[in-house]
Amino acid sequence: MIPRGLSDLLAAVGGDHGPAEGPVPGTVHAEDVSVDLGGQRVLDDASLTADEGEFVGLIGPNGSGKTTLLRTMAGVLETDAGQVRVGGADVSERSARAVSRRVAVVPQDTHLAFEFDVRSVVAMGRTPYRSRVAFGPRPDEARIDHALERARVDHLADRSVDEVSGGERQRVLLARALAQDTPVLLLDEPTASLDINHQVRTLEIVRSLVDDGKTVVAAIHDLNLAAHYCDSLALLGDGSVLAEGSPTEVLTESTLEAAFGTRAVVTSHPVTGSVYVMALPDGTTDRTRAHVHVIGGGATGARLLYLLSAAGFEVTTGALNEGDSDLETARHLGIEAITLPPGATVDESTAAAVRDRVREAAVTVVADVEIGVGNLPNLEAASAAEHLVLVEKRPFEERNFVGPEAAERYRSLRSRATLADESDLIAAVEELVQDGTESQQG
Repeated sequence: MIPRGLSDLLAAVGGDHGPAEGPVPGTVHAEDVSVDLGGQRVLDDASLTADEGEFVGLIGPNGSGKTTLLRTMAGVLETDAGQVRVGGADVSERSARAVSRRVAVVPQDTHLAFEFDVRSVVAMGRTPYRSRVAFGPRPDEARIDHALERARVDHLADRSVDEVSGGERQRVLLARALAQDTPVLLLDEPTASLDINHQVRTLEIVRSLVDDGKTVVAAIHDLNLAAHYCDSLALLGDGSVLAEGSPTEVLTESTLEAAFGTRAVVTSHPVTGSVYVMALPDGTTDRTRAHVHVIGGGATGARLLYLLSAAGFEVTTGALNEGDSDLETARHLGIEAITLPPGATVDESTAAAVRDRVREAAVTVVADVEIGVGNLPNLEAASAAEHLVLVEKRPFEERNFVGPEAAERYRSLRSRATLADESDLIAAVEELVQDGTESQQG
């Protein structure tokens, strides 16, 4: 048995001797934090709590203080007022080495000014646990291997970090932070400049870390990704926390307008059920109420109804069967709808009512709806539209359950319609309304 004194000496000068303070709970608490940079107040009495095993998303416009708050939590910036505690310890009273054993940071900038291989970059995460004097094999290799695997970059271990893609480099820096083996992880815009595949892959990894007990605070610019992956959100504006709570509590149309200065429609995603935000284009607040008729069904028209209604149009919809989620959305918004009993097909009298609405409307919008025998007359009624918008998410052949008759009808509509997706629907409808107004005046 090694004598206690000798054991302590070996631990002091050895390679990876682990945290000296023992396990640290991963609770982060920023209380009334103010930070001045260059004579300007960047954070102003900002307070935020992240409980152990919680994923907190920081959202807000550029310049709202998200990065500064993260750097303050990491102990990189000193506060001018207030304090930050991690696991009950004030980070301002701890050495940088001690703080680095509690908090790991993944920066937004993935540029690395050296040409090390990926494994060497990840191994840098073990620096807070290494003595300046080390001898013998380092027992932290297993932690490095685990970090590489957890961030799904183990297959890149021997490659130069300059040779991997931007999304892969972001996960390399995440692996470096995981190798640091801290209870708290701070990420600054981990999905910025990444394509959607790498965004989702990165946040899936982070979410799995939280599920395993790690505390994460991340600045995320995409509100919908933040709503889907985070347990709670903190909305920052002008250096203060304007709202804090669940995504449903924070992502409201009024709070988003106050923070971002823009109007938005807040709904729920039809597949995931998470909060879904869509910003409305500028110039939608003073619009005269043009009539837009929406042909949808089976949840394909719900978000379109929200968007058009919030943008100030007079909206009608149908024909829809009782129990259809689009009909429930229409009633929630006070939108007039042409209805049918549950399971009923569109008969001639109902089809005539739909044609009347289409002729009255300045623009008719056809959602990415599936077409069967029961609702084919809805598609046929769209041919009466003077101005038509088709919202396509899937090829029509994937939605066509009638056959050549429906395919020919859709081809005819498509040949003269404006094609749009949800993000540019309002702009497309506005342009058609304007064209109709100008033709009438001419």
